[in-house]
Amino acid sequence: MFEANLFQGQRVLITGGGTGLGLAMAAKLAELGAELHLCGRRRSVVQQACEMLSNDTGAQAFAHELDIRQPEAVHTVIDRIWAEHGPLTGLVNNAAGNFVSRTEDLSINGFHAISDIVFRGTFYVTQAVGRRWIAEGLPGSVLSIVVTWVDTGSPFVVPSAMSKAGLDAMTKSLAVEWGPKRIRLNAIAPGVIPTPGASQRLRPRIDGNEDSADRRRLDNPTRRLGTDEDIGNMAAFILAPANTWLNGQTITLDGGDALANGAYFTEYQAWDDADWAHARQMAKAANQPHVKDAEQEASPT
Repeated sequence: MFEANLFQGQRVLITGGGTGLGLAMAAKLAELGAELHLCGRRRSVVQQACEMLSNDTGAQAFAHELDIRQPEAVHTVIDRIWAEHGPLTGLVNNAAGNFVSRTEDLSINGFHAISDIVFRGTFYVTQAVGRRWIAEGLPGSVLSIVVTWVDTGSPFVVPSAMSKAGLDAMTKSLAVEWGPKRIRLNAIAPGVIPTPGASQRLRPRIDGNEDSADRRRLDNPTRRLGTDEDIGNMAAFILAPANTWLNGQTITLDGGDALANGAYFTEYQAWDDADWAHARQMAKAANQPHVKDAEQEASPT
């Protein structure tokens, strides 16, 4: 689909790049010759991912320990990348966290576990990188991962829906503000692309009910769920150096699922207290360090 070495000479930072969708996008960009910079709260996770990318593709990949909720730490890491490697050409805002919860049960800490990463942290990184591009008169491309719920809203994931809608607004707003400076901003709203942590936090199987991922597969117009290759290909297309006129767009990548089925998680309205207790246990289990990069953690407590 893409020319070999399409991203030769490109330097891309991916937040939450050690696992899940972040790693899938990193793998495609590495395959196409990009220099990758992956950040996450646990260095061991992103370091392992970088070693895998280098071994598999020969690409240069560098790990950065970073909690994007800390603006000072964000600036420190961005300064280090600029000083030691050179200016970034692309940024992928992927770090996130989520879990399902009845909103009336949600704690303030639970709300902040989502919004401080997705809403505030993403802005910190985008501003830090954008400032440097603007100061040096350099072009750049920002890709943010949002959700189809930015159009429909979604029950039981209100902090995520609110935060991702903010990123959608940021994408559109800065596309206009920074477009004259040759900085493009776009977003992908992926459908269900299964990862172990996300499945446990968002689609826990409740005994006696059909697994929601299986139901989504059957209800999808393409009769399948998304894959790492799907998200990797779309990211490469949006970030491609010659793709200079795509700006301010949120592209839904879900096989037509949102058109056919609307908002996610509406079936959870039938859950009782025992179902919600089980979902809470699954979310906590998914947040154990061996399951998911802490950059993408969010706890319901």
